[in-house]
Amino acid sequence: MNYPGKDPRGLNSLATASDCSISPVMEAKCHPRQAERLAALRSYNILDTPRESDFDDIVVLASKICKTPISVVNLIDADRQWFKAEIGIGARETPLETSICSHIILEQDFTMIEDTHTDPRTSDNELCTPADGLRFYAGALLKAENGLPIGTLCVLDTKPNKLDAYQQQALTVLAQRVMRELDLRRSLQAQKILQDEMDHRVKNSFSSIAAAIRLYKKEAQKSGDTDAVFDALHRHMDAVTAVHKAIYLSDDPAGVDLAAYMDGLTQRLAQSIAEPISITAKAPSRAVSTKIASTIGLIANEFTANTLKHGVVSVDDPRIEFDLSVADGELTLSCRNNIPTDNKVIKDSGIVKKPGIGERLMRASVAQHGGQLTQTQSPTGYRLDVSFMVGSA
Repeated sequence: MNYPGKDPRGLNSLATASDCSISPVMEAKCHPRQAERLAALRSYNILDTPRESDFDDIVVLASKICKTPISVVNLIDADRQWFKAEIGIGARETPLETSICSHIILEQDFTMIEDTHTDPRTSDNELCTPADGLRFYAGALLKAENGLPIGTLCVLDTKPNKLDAYQQQALTVLAQRVMRELDLRRSLQAQKILQDEMDHRVKNSFSSIAAAIRLYKKEAQKSGDTDAVFDALHRHMDAVTAVHKAIYLSDDPAGVDLAAYMDGLTQRLAQSIAEPISITAKAPSRAVSTKIASTIGLIANEFTANTLKHGVVSVDDPRIEFDLSVADGELTLSCRNNIPTDNKVIKDSGIVKKPGIGERLMRASVAQHGGQLTQTQSPTGYRLDVSFMVGSA
């Protein structure tokens, strides 16, 4: 059957999306948390999508169980009610001002109006007042995960009616089935977005590794020290791996929490060395880009490698410490150890000259962020300081 009364697409003028003040006698008030409710509805990305059998089957079943000619999966938008599935109406949406469901979302989980002519919410509704109009309504709320109603699964009849306990329970269960389907689809959409982001990060990481391999290849051809080159490449790949682990553990695939990242990085470094050296880090709980995290990881790896290569572990409490801070958009990383350096690599100026491939790679990574890197070695320890703007990545 067609929707009773006048053509549902021609009912009066619509209210605007933010206007809840138009008030024909039968029109429902706005939901007290209307903005949140609409945000919840739109988070499902379901409005104005094509008909689908998953939902069509539910309204057919609801109509058969409740023995009513009309059944609808009805979503209440700002100025309209939109039907994801319907049987017995022949339209996809109607104005909100004649919506019975707009009243129902303000009430309990299940509502039944046995005769619309005797109920104040519907007695003057122009879809109910004609002799062949809507005389019966029963609806179960469709509720988002935050508990706010986004619509109903409802059944209607052109004569007064009443559902028994079994029919009421069945309609409620079918409404829950609608929401499970909507929640599943939203989760799959979020997973797809996350996967796309992860794919993008992986591609960037492979590009970074490819660029590093080209640099290491040139160094190997020039120096002939292939062992050192492969060790440096291994450290670079370790840094990339650490970043990806942090991404998978993060709630934000586009960023990495510094505190959690440095905690995992120092644990991995401590486990990878044979020397009894304590490795600790201090870092704020602040998100940074994966590119910045990769640079920090590379520097921490190279600093640790240089400590082991040039240091003489002769102190009672050998330590490597990383200290990160962020202020006014600038990130500062200080790397320190208390391990004496082999005198053969100490220069008169106290600064290591003729930088090796590891240092050149660090400087190149820092330069990408417009930052600076300084290193100082002395008989009592080795220090490296880096600073760059976190917003430059």
